[in-house]
Amino acid sequence: MSSNTPSLVLGSSSPYRKELLERLTVQFITYSPEIDETVLKGEKPRDVALRLSILKAQAIAAKCPGSVVIGCDQVLELDGKPLGKPGNYERAYQQLSDVSGKTVVFHSALTVIDANGNIQSAVVPTTLTLRKLPPEAIRAYLLKEEPYSCAGSAKIEKLGIALISHFDSPDPTAIIGLPLIELTTMLAKAGVHVLPELQ
Repeated sequence: MSSNTPSLVLGSSSPYRKELLERLTVQFITYSPEIDETVLKGEKPRDVALRLSILKAQAIAAKCPGSVVIGCDQVLELDGKPLGKPGNYERAYQQLSDVSGKTVVFHSALTVIDANGNIQSAVVPTTLTLRKLPPEAIRAYLLKEEPYSCAGSAKIEKLGIALISHFDSPDPTAIIGLPLIELTTMLAKAGVHVLPELQ
């Protein structure tokens, strides 16, 4: 990154998002946003993800003025309702039982705030069809992965990929929570070019 390029901050504590951003070979730092992630009454899953990605980016931008900040969030939608992070084994078991054999949508929201405070946001959907998940498979998965901080208990970055029979998305990185195709476009508009002249 040249001296004329603003510093880049990834507002996430996820090691998987960090690994994804490293693919773009840009220098950046990570900063964990501290925000209230409570879902608002009647809020749609897509709107939850978008709102939280904006709040996370704004929280980091306030602490890192003059930087380009990336905020992201992911919410799983089942039958029109959001499934967030389970937090513990019992809720994770219930979530996976509920999605067994069903088709769900992961809403991966992305917000970039540039050095001048301009905001870009987008939501990239991924449609997943889950395998039929017998109780023993769910238990074994939860004991191995402990995916309690993952939306819908689906740790797709690791063993969670075995839960899926099919997925469809305009961006294969969206399912992990950082849509790099959309992000590359946003970063270019914010003055961070992963390749010269790339728009």
